[in-house]
Amino acid sequence: MMRLLLWRLLAVLALATGMVGVVLPGLPTVEFLLLAAWAAGKGWPALERWLLAHPRFGPPIRQWREHGAVPRHAKWLATVTMAVSALLMALSSLLLWAKLLIPAIMVAVLVWLWRRPEPPGPGVRRTLDVRR
Repeated sequence: MMRLLLWRLLAVLALATGMVGVVLPGLPTVEFLLLAAWAAGKGWPALERWLLAHPRFGPPIRQWREHGAVPRHAKWLATVTMAVSALLMALSSLLLWAKLLIPAIMVAVLVWLWRRPEPPGPGVRRTLDVRR
């Protein structure tokens, strides 16, 4: 019972944070929705189904689950957002180590992100890659 409550709490917190990210620039939305759907799948199947069926939030969650895919527009948005954040940090009064470390982490995340596949176009079926 306690484990179920913890999964539900994580799902609700991630969903709430994702909803804040819808209106607050710089706070990611999809990442928190992915976390919410994952946690809901562990302890709140009805919420998971609702997220997967949602017209706006469902497609990116399904694309991630089916293909590990990130749309190109999301990659560009993340790149621009991180570049602006790094510039603002460089102009701020942060300590030098933070001005160097945080952008380095951002670059590592961007390298990983841009290496993710993009979702297949509409009408494209998933096929098995059978190599002989």
